[in-house]
Amino acid sequence: MTSQSPRTGPLTIVRLANFVTPVSGGLRTALRHLGAGYRAAGHRPVLIVPGERRSTEETEQGLVITLPGPELPAGGGYRLLTDRRAVAAELTRLSPDRLEVSDRTTLRWTGSWARRHGVRSVMVSHESATGVLRTWGVPGPLAVAAADRLNAATARAYDSVLCTTDWAAAEFRRIGVPNLVRAPLGVDLTAMRPLPAVARAAQRARYAAPKDVLLVLCSRLSPEKRPERAIEALARLRARGLPAVLVVAGTGPLRPRLASRAARLRQPVRFLGHLDGRAELAGLLGSADVVLAPGPVETFGLAAMEALACGTPVAVSRSSALPGLIGPAGVAAADTGAGFARAVGQLLARPEEARRAAARAQAERYGWPTAVEAFLAAHGVRSCGAAKVSDPAAAEGVRNERAGRLA
Repeated sequence: MTSQSPRTGPLTIVRLANFVTPVSGGLRTALRHLGAGYRAAGHRPVLIVPGERRSTEETEQGLVITLPGPELPAGGGYRLLTDRRAVAAELTRLSPDRLEVSDRTTLRWTGSWARRHGVRSVMVSHESATGVLRTWGVPGPLAVAAADRLNAATARAYDSVLCTTDWAAAEFRRIGVPNLVRAPLGVDLTAMRPLPAVARAAQRARYAAPKDVLLVLCSRLSPEKRPERAIEALARLRARGLPAVLVVAGTGPLRPRLASRAARLRQPVRFLGHLDGRAELAGLLGSADVVLAPGPVETFGLAAMEALACGTPVAVSRSSALPGLIGPAGVAAADTGAGFARAVGQLLARPEEARRAAARAQAERYGWPTAVEAFLAAHGVRSCGAAKVSDPAAAEGVRNERAGRLA
């Protein structure tokens, strides 16, 4: 492992990520907030991602460099950083003090690059390898064995393996990984917040009639997210006489199939596609009665946490990390349409104001300033400056955190 003393001065923190597109969700949002937080803390974050052509752009999260990468077949627009020579040349040019990698497979070689150059490295595990393999149909024992081999190789390649929940860390603890660290992700408590009752009613009218129960699915429409369970739950609820409607925010390779299924079952499902505006997304999440998070391999579930921040309870897969995060603000559902229908019924049985207050209270445990501080600690560094005006959300979080310490 690379041995370095903790640093307090400004550092160049280079981050590498695959599976990021302009319309991807949780990972892109997490990278943006972490980069903005690093920058507000006085460091120099640089993000390298794949795209159609090379570009560089200064953003609120620091410098973003796009390198050409091939599109993943049937991947819904995802691209990969496959040109090792180009990535290595970029890393050499940037001369990072720290390396943070968000892909344990195709980019694992960068751990060796970091070690050769004396750069401290962290791999962020954004998914459960065991869970992903199982969603691909790999039998349980084979999935576990393959994940163990992959995770052991990853742990050897990097100075630290960072997991955002105990659930995600479990597969590394299973094989006794010694360099495992925990750091939570966060939710934007400023942009994502409950709407006043009048504004909530106005937003809700865009998607549902007053008598309807408004369900929302905010997810990438890909197999591992199991979006079909939201439609199955809707069908179950309507068969019981509940006037429910479903609004789907997000895109992905399964969208045509899901739309066809909803039409065939004659279910009231509205597909919005990707919502780029945060205000529009907050309005949708905040006006819903229940948000569904059926993905069984979610390690943090940012969309579900954003729903809680907007004051909306969530029904989540009992197989994911979310039951350990949502507390009393949601219900863990069996991984079937019927299971999610039951969870929706349980949430609707609670008084509306009580369930909305519980949702917001739970989300407030996961602010981004706390997450940024934990990620920096994993890098062995601390904040070295005040939050900048260019990152108002991070600045507000730092101010609130300081005020809390002085109180």
